[in-house]
Amino acid sequence: MSARAAALVSRHPHRARLRRVGTSRAGTPMWLLSVGHGSRHTLIVAGPHANEPVGGATVLRLAERALADPRLSDAADTTWNLLLSLDPDGSRRNEGWLRGPYTLGHHFRHFFRPGFLEQPEWLPDGAARAALPETRTLLGLQDELRPFFQCSLHGVDVGGGFVELTRELPGLAERVARIAARLGIPRELRPYDTLYWPCLGPAVYRIPPPRRGDLAAAMTEAAVESTWFHPHRHGTVTAVVEAPMWGVAAVEDDSPAPDADAVLRTVSSALRQDTRLLEDLLARVRPSVSGTPDAARLLAPVDDYVLVGPGLADAWDPDVHTTARPLPPLDTARLTTLALSGRRVALRTAGLLHQLVTRAGHDPAGALPGLDRLIDAWCADYRDGYGARWIPVARQAEYQARVVLAAFELAAGRPQLPGPAPQATPCPNSRADSRAGSSADSRTGSRADASADSRPDSHSGEQGWSSEPAVPMHRE
Repeated sequence: MSARAAALVSRHPHRARLRRVGTSRAGTPMWLLSVGHGSRHTLIVAGPHANEPVGGATVLRLAERALADPRLSDAADTTWNLLLSLDPDGSRRNEGWLRGPYTLGHHFRHFFRPGFLEQPEWLPDGAARAALPETRTLLGLQDELRPFFQCSLHGVDVGGGFVELTRELPGLAERVARIAARLGIPRELRPYDTLYWPCLGPAVYRIPPPRRGDLAAAMTEAAVESTWFHPHRHGTVTAVVEAPMWGVAAVEDDSPAPDADAVLRTVSSALRQDTRLLEDLLARVRPSVSGTPDAARLLAPVDDYVLVGPGLADAWDPDVHTTARPLPPLDTARLTTLALSGRRVALRTAGLLHQLVTRAGHDPAGALPGLDRLIDAWCADYRDGYGARWIPVARQAEYQARVVLAAFELAAGRPQLPGPAPQATPCPNSRADSRAGSSADSRTGSRADASADSRPDSHSGEQGWSSEPAVPMHRE
């Protein structure tokens, strides 16, 4: 990525710049690619999670697009600042599957995501005591640039695309619907992350401000201070854009579920059973791998997942659920998302245990055959039970880039005022929204009417995306 960014700068030396802004824990340079010379700044962050690589392709695509279209930079008085990777060390640990083959089994056997305390977007002890150098680099950029628009580029392994905002951007849900329909990307209408979050429109949610101890109001990872909210005092609007790798159509099916409680019991029971199997395998594996290189780094997320599994199962089980806040209304989309989320916890744990054994070079506990059977069975369930289909990387990146540009244009037209976000409105019916939803765009009153998804500027070269690619395919 840094080589490609440097090549882009060499082709556009007067409009693009590349500078080293930090160093990772392992000594990897952290690079910021900037395009344009406007007085207003964006900050686009790729690779915030090690297992979500599509943002790397997206930021390079956005840089090309900002260079090709003066409306995005000079005419908008905007400088685009693109951080090539927030967690380069973690990303490198996923290289075992990045070149393919793109199968679920190959992905999860080579999957890596660090434990919670090693994920650089989170600030469990506050910004002033941020421990990770990657986190301090991002905080420094936020305070230096004071961006009016910040975007964190995430990926969903199995599911659909959605957007999370720290401030409302009216009209974004309609644009996301059109972009997703044009590119064949399913929208995840009821993401697990946003279980209790305010809904701003189908597949668009508002991130609640962090409140320690209020885990029911926000997912565990957002219940502490985060870099999403750190620049809030500057008037920044942050968008978290999730793009799926394997799409599942049912995550946007808002039809009523015939027997939601029965489905929840099945999902909860499966997660408990999966967790017990994994706990047994972990107990057998741990003594033989604890002294091997990288064992601690792989065991940290395993312990996280094994810890969280039973709590999730209890929270979803209608016979056990005891929290003060009941589950939101359950349609097919939400039940599908919960089932995918439970299986995700199990598959990630099994994949990490598989790596622990294979890297140790020996398996005295005889755990590897059992892990292979579990991974194969659970991946088959994703593939055959839920119809998970691989989405080509170019299509993932094109979807993410268009959503970023749509959010950017809406953010560029809003007043840059600090303070609390507007109150969310109830989600409209997703079927009505998917028909077009252009009326909301006409109410925004901004110059964002020429949205990114309607421009003939696709880099993909696939039929139906646009009439004329702006970037030659040999540079794709």
